Amino acid sequence: MRPSQVRLHGIAGQEIKRKVTIIPAPKYPFKILKVRARDGKDISYQLSEEKGVSGRQYALTVENKRLQKGRYFDVITLETDSQLRPELQIRVYGELRQPAEEKKSQ
Repeated sequence: MRPSQVRLHGIAGQEIKRKVTIIPAPKYPFKILKVRARDGKDISYQLSEEKGVSGRQYALTVENKRLQKGRYFDVITLETDSQLRPELQIRVYGELRQPAEEKKSQ
């Protein structure tokens, strides 16, 4: 997995997205069967299957949904058909700042 964790840092109200690429090792191929977030209230995610150089790979796009400043944490779990690693986890860290105009008026 690249990167192994997701950091969604930016200004509240702006679009913040990150992409994680998951490439199964040729020696230990697997399919992702299900994706779920532990909490899911501050993020949305979408998994797509892609054709990679060495075969099947996946792209997981994680997007911030939170509108107000602050920090949050979540974990996305990928359920696989692998007996070696039936689950993969990706930590998601969010940190949103207030827009510059709001800082000046306060």
